[in-house]
Amino acid sequence: QVQLVESGGGSVQAGGSLRLSCAASGLPFSSGVMGWFRQAPGKEREFVAGLWWALNDDRTDYADSVKGRFTVSRDNAKNTVYLQMNGLGFEDTAVYICAAKPGSLIDTTAYRYWGQGTQVTVSS
Repeated sequence: QVQLVESGGGSVQAGGSLRLSCAASGLPFSSGVMGWFRQAPGKEREFVAGLWWALNDDRTDYADSVKGRFTVSRDNAKNTVYLQMNGLGFEDTAVYICAAKPGSLIDTTAYRYWGQGTQVTVSS
């Protein structure tokens, strides 16, 4: 059974930082993509960042709105992917959801597995 469990959300002042975690278990593929998405009230879910992992290489991709502020990384030993978010602004308030799929960052394979999400609220 595949499980993706996010943690690390919370409330933070504008300009602050948070690190989200996504602990994965049971993924039936040895390489693929872990993605972070977010959904704000009244808005569609949007891609935030992705990490494609293979045996000896990782590739990352970011939405333009978070480039230079957010960093996605992984810890193989813990089967966990992180999203380090710096310079948070009000527009970053959303539920952040991690997802997983086989394949690569650039193919059209749909994300197959989704977590429940963790709330991030940025306030003044």
